[in-house]
Amino acid sequence: MHKVGVLALQGASQRHVEALTALGTHAVEVRTPQDLGGIDGLILPGGESTTMSKLLDLSGLFEPVTERLADGMPAFGTCAGMILLSTYILDGRSDQRSFGVLDVDVRRNAFGRQVDSFETELAVEGVGGGGFPAVFIRAPVIERVGDGVQVLASVDGRPVLVRDGGVMASAFHPELSDDLRLHRLFLED
Repeated sequence: MHKVGVLALQGASQRHVEALTALGTHAVEVRTPQDLGGIDGLILPGGESTTMSKLLDLSGLFEPVTERLADGMPAFGTCAGMILLSTYILDGRSDQRSFGVLDVDVRRNAFGRQVDSFETELAVEGVGGGGFPAVFIRAPVIERVGDGVQVLASVDGRPVLVRDGGVMASAFHPELSDDLRLHRLFLED
């Protein structure tokens, strides 16, 4: 991928832009439907998933992103971004929407509150170079993984990094480390 958008409505978008730039990819901050033009993929960052859902509607981005994802545009969702890509949000608000392109059910903030945030080294399937430094902040948990969804990493038997074709999602924040392996993995497929 040569040009990748980063949803920049709310949340940790700048660190993703920096990671993409470090890997030689043209990063575009996506705030309007016009910003989707010409991008090869989209990163949906962490943040607050209900707020992001509302801002997607207010900005007019929800439907165009839905169409691009349905047409096969690759996407990488981190933390709240994973929630937005999921099929079902188990404890979401009644007005909270998701794109439904990743066949997983997620539970928001399931690893605990802000004070329960933690870091750990993850063994990631298909990514060499030792453990990946994963930062979990009010992280969601995947409660159900559908057929065809590959689990790439788990914590205590709970999937935290998954992939289905061009759609990848993590319950943690890979952009908060200096390790670019997951961004590279997304770009390579």
